[in-house]
Amino acid sequence: MGEWHLITSEYPPQIGGVSDYTYMVANGLAAAGDEVHVWCPTAAGETAKESDCEATGESGLFVHRELGQFTPADLRRAGNLLDKFSAPRRLLVQWVPHGYGYQSMNLPFCAWLWNRAVRRRDVIELMVHEPYLAFGEGSWKQNGVAAVHRLMTMVLLNSARRVWMSIPTWESYWRPYALGRALPFQWLPVASNIKVVDDTDGIREIRVRYAPAGEPIVGHFGTYNHHITQLLLKCVPALLLHRPGCTMLLLGYGSQRARDELTRNYPELSGRVQATGTLDARDLSLHISACDLLIQPYIDGVSSRRTSVMVGLSHGVPIVTTKGKLTESLWAESEAVSLAPVEDVTAFVNEIRALLRDEAKQLSLSTAARALYEERFDVKLIVAALREATL
Repeated sequence: MGEWHLITSEYPPQIGGVSDYTYMVANGLAAAGDEVHVWCPTAAGETAKESDCEATGESGLFVHRELGQFTPADLRRAGNLLDKFSAPRRLLVQWVPHGYGYQSMNLPFCAWLWNRAVRRRDVIELMVHEPYLAFGEGSWKQNGVAAVHRLMTMVLLNSARRVWMSIPTWESYWRPYALGRALPFQWLPVASNIKVVDDTDGIREIRVRYAPAGEPIVGHFGTYNHHITQLLLKCVPALLLHRPGCTMLLLGYGSQRARDELTRNYPELSGRVQATGTLDARDLSLHISACDLLIQPYIDGVSSRRTSVMVGLSHGVPIVTTKGKLTESLWAESEAVSLAPVEDVTAFVNEIRALLRDEAKQLSLSTAARALYEERFDVKLIVAALREATL
């Protein structure tokens, strides 16, 4: 039995991709027989208490809500509690530069990890979900933050024994900041955070609710950030205005806001664009399965870090998505999704239209999607890779 300490900027009931990912990995490791300790901020309305520990439903999984706002005092408290465990402790840090407060410039947090590696003999592993801000894509203030991010990266890499990455491309971003250290970098994709629910009657009820005449339902699942919303504002009207009898179903947090913006700009689409808002896991699974296909445009292209596309793959729903600078070759090679260049809205909409007319292609994509997910992305594979890694 191994012992893990997962350091994360968010954990349920907090909402977010890192929260979901950490929850899945923690439960997966515990289910495999390891002892898992999650160190995270306090949930809304709670206050961290010395030695306070929450045992979860999964045997061997304990949650320590001790990291507060990631201030030096919070880190000292968490560090004192970590010191009660036998050294060397294995710390798996879920890294997103904007997750740890201080306007995404928490250099003291990085120094704390370095101190734990050098003086406390802890084994630090980094799971890089996002690397750092780019230069030249915003104001001079953003460039300043981007510079601090690179300094943070150097400190983190100087403390780490291994770097895991949500997509292989992150290695080319981070390795120069290892300053010659022969660190192992290894790809560790994200998994779907929504379990597939087998409920034919429930799926049928949803289809009748949104498409009573049996018209096709085109879905989108995501968090509706600015970039994705802008892509939807371009492609959804282009699809629906030339495809009568088709319903657009927006799923997830922020979907109602995106629907309102769409129908405000295109009043003629009122009633044809539906939104669910946030759903619990069971309801979301049923809504995903009720869709004839999903459209998942991403500004930098589909990649293995996108939890939203993993949900579609695991459910076997045909997906039309975008190919961009971060898109791995496996997406085209597997033929598990339909791809269009991210900058070509016309090609993207044409892919959707063609797929709606081709039931055989829909079935082919559905089968390939499930196969790709099971072979490359299932959470069991993530847990196995972590447990098998030698340090």
